[in-house]
Amino acid sequence: MSGSTSVRPPKRLRSLVAAASTALLTAAMLTAAGGTADADVAAAAELVQNGGFESGLTGWTCSAGSGATVSTPVHGGTSALKATPAGSDNARCTQTVTVLPNSDYVISGWLRGSYVYLGATGTGTTDPATWTGSAPDWTRLSTTFRTGANTTSVTLYTHGWYGTGAYHADDLSLTGPGGTQIPAAPTGLAAGAPTASSVPLSWNAVPGATGYKVYRDGALAQTVTGTGATVTGLAQGTTYSFQVTATNTAGESPRSAAVSATTTGVVEVPATPTGLAAGTPTATTVPLSWNAVPGATGYKVYREGAPDLTVTGTGTTVTGLTASTAYSFRVSATNSAGESAKSAAVTATTGTDGGGGQLPPHALVGYLHASFANGAGYTKMADVPVSWDVINLSFGEPTSVTSGDIRFVRCPVTECPSVESDADFKAAIRAKQAAGKKVLISIGGQNGQVQLSTTAARDKFVQSVGGIIDEYGLDGLDIDFEGHSLSLNTGDTDFKNPTTPVIVNLISAVKTLKAKYGSRFVLTMAPETFFVQMGYQYYGSGQWGGQDPRCGSYLPVIYALRDDLTLLHVQDYNSGSIMGLDNQYHSMGGADFHIAMTDMLLTGFPVAGNTNNVFPALRPDQVAIGMPASVQAGNGWVSTTEVNKALDCLTKGSNCGGYTPHGVRPTLRGLMTWSINWDRFNNLEFSKNFDNYFGS
Repeated sequence: MSGSTSVRPPKRLRSLVAAASTALLTAAMLTAAGGTADADVAAAAELVQNGGFESGLTGWTCSAGSGATVSTPVHGGTSALKATPAGSDNARCTQTVTVLPNSDYVISGWLRGSYVYLGATGTGTTDPATWTGSAPDWTRLSTTFRTGANTTSVTLYTHGWYGTGAYHADDLSLTGPGGTQIPAAPTGLAAGAPTASSVPLSWNAVPGATGYKVYRDGALAQTVTGTGATVTGLAQGTTYSFQVTATNTAGESPRSAAVSATTTGVVEVPATPTGLAAGTPTATTVPLSWNAVPGATGYKVYREGAPDLTVTGTGTTVTGLTASTAYSFRVSATNSAGESAKSAAVTATTGTDGGGGQLPPHALVGYLHASFANGAGYTKMADVPVSWDVINLSFGEPTSVTSGDIRFVRCPVTECPSVESDADFKAAIRAKQAAGKKVLISIGGQNGQVQLSTTAARDKFVQSVGGIIDEYGLDGLDIDFEGHSLSLNTGDTDFKNPTTPVIVNLISAVKTLKAKYGSRFVLTMAPETFFVQMGYQYYGSGQWGGQDPRCGSYLPVIYALRDDLTLLHVQDYNSGSIMGLDNQYHSMGGADFHIAMTDMLLTGFPVAGNTNNVFPALRPDQVAIGMPASVQAGNGWVSTTEVNKALDCLTKGSNCGGYTPHGVRPTLRGLMTWSINWDRFNNLEFSKNFDNYFGS
């Protein structure tokens, strides 16, 4: 939860120096033996796609959203890569390239910055690496390798070092005998004369392509081998958008520019929708789905006979409902000709409120340094200002990473001279609760790695956390798992049905605690952006492996516990740049970052870009924005002016900057901060601003 300072491990640096020296020695040996590395380069194929970053990050994957293209400084052309290490991420940018077995290759590139590395993995022999400790201007790095007998692809990489500033890279190159490369995006896509139910398409051939994929309104419609296709089964009098990609054994190209076409015919009023069904309700929402109606361009959802929502897809979630209440729903189909008759009705009953109804409409959540002291100083429970609605005791930590045995040890008097007695601490908790405040035990934090890799650890977690809650009379649990607590096993790609033990066991443990304490149990979570919003681009180790397995790993936990979840307050700090729903990278330091990150939670998003695997939106009352309380509390602090801009944009639809959210959410629950102590250190600026904004 708190900020951290990284130290470069001398042993690892020495090993990298040795690896780089070995690679350079290999190059020298090739030359001495009559090998002509530079001559080979001239004759060999360039295998890197977009090595000059003139097409943005096309072809490249950068960890934790750490990479972006910039127009200055550049070595050649008009763009270069800028990648920024943050926290435990070293800003590693990679590209997998097809190669041939038993062949020689040369890696080179121009880099600048401190502790910048260039190399390759998966060579089947000794993986090469070279680096520069300090390059204030562009410096060329180069190394060589030979592939193994069974090697058909390698991963080229560049990265910085933990705790250092941004580095730049440009004109990265891998030369040698070429394998099959991913083809370029098709050009010249054009639509022929449509009929009432079909549109003919054609495009230019792409060298190296063995097939093409045709997309209709963003979804795959056909796969063909030629340079033309006719998309059928369309509704008459309807406009469609088409794109096409080129494919071969190496992969799929980016999509072409889009082309639109409108089918012929008279538009008729669509038929009545069928198959209306309700999913699992929450305390305030009911998800609905129905069958698509040919010719429909939209649907109207009726609640208790009155229009409630208008949507374009075949499903939606009705929000703003009352807990433990039965509702009746119907749906109609619409287009430019009119509206169909309403469907048969379906009835659903909302669940209990998951503890959320116990909070004020707008709540302020803070972490209290209860087990340690730092520069912010110790604050007694009785001295916590009245502004704080949820007080998270920091932290409960495990006896070992995998034990599941959580202990809450209050700050010792040697570290916190003003610490109160256990009796006074517990009495102050009861006084806060009598005033309507919620006091939770927060598990994890920056130093408390928790991995429930076995059922024994799961059961111990339930027993030990329950013991802490009972001893101090707490209202619930905050899950603040960071670092390597959560990660996904290779092949675990569906967040709705996780198989990784540390994920499955955590979900089971929390559900057991919820069942034990009932509907008034307050459950909150404080993941970092890397574990949630980064899942929009990457999930776990990916379909083919090689990605950071922690990426997006909170998503299955949030999804499985969404009906029990009181609040999710993602830490919008100590974060690298993250791609928002506008497909632009957003960085800390202003309101836009908080707006974009929060909008992802309130809108939902396709996981790893898969539109068939969408993480659904949370209710606004389940979401708070996580921010540092002061400059000292963590990277990403923003002024109260920027805090209020974010709240204005998200709750009122005003004062938005460079990012426009997908709706106005006046019931957004509020703010979370690290920490109560740092806010007090900073003269209560954060909490006073919250009170002034919401009129507390």
